[in-house]
Amino acid sequence: MVNAAVLVLNQNYEPINVCNARRAVVLIDRGKAEVVEHGEGVIRTPSLLFHLPSVIRLVHLIKRPRPQRRLTRREIFMRDRYVCQYCGRQARDLTLDHVVPRNRSGRHEWENLVSACKSCNHRKAGRTPAEAHMKLLRQPFRPRTNGCYVLHGYLESQHEWRKFVPEWESEYAFSPA
Repeated sequence: MVNAAVLVLNQNYEPINVCNARRAVVLIDRGKAEVVEHGEGVIRTPSLLFHLPSVIRLVHLIKRPRPQRRLTRREIFMRDRYVCQYCGRQARDLTLDHVVPRNRSGRHEWENLVSACKSCNHRKAGRTPAEAHMKLLRQPFRPRTNGCYVLHGYLESQHEWRKFVPEWESEYAFSPA
């Protein structure tokens, strides 16, 4: 029970973190946070009984820089919604393609990477899309970071958290083919 996940909201109700129930109870007990929603179960101490929190909100606003998304294969596929950016086919066996090939000074960055099916990636080879007579469905871009990024691993199972992260469906509620 003490290791149950608890959503931590900033004073302005922006999701900022996930902690365990034990840490959440300590924050509540010290007056640094308040319970927004209770979970199932209780935590017992020798003198007190705490209802297990599911969502807590900090009393004071915490200013911190937004986390940046890491450039990974999975993040590129999620940004492109598991769709080949050349033919538009949704597939599970996608590859990463550098729009401007690395052997032509193409950089390994968000704006130069797209999802591509194996056949389109093979057809494009070491050329630019224009040289291969292929057109991108959508220009690659650096995705915005929002509350979903921190919580996407929890939102499928923690249904009561979804109302605090309204953009979760548009970001992550799709499944690959």
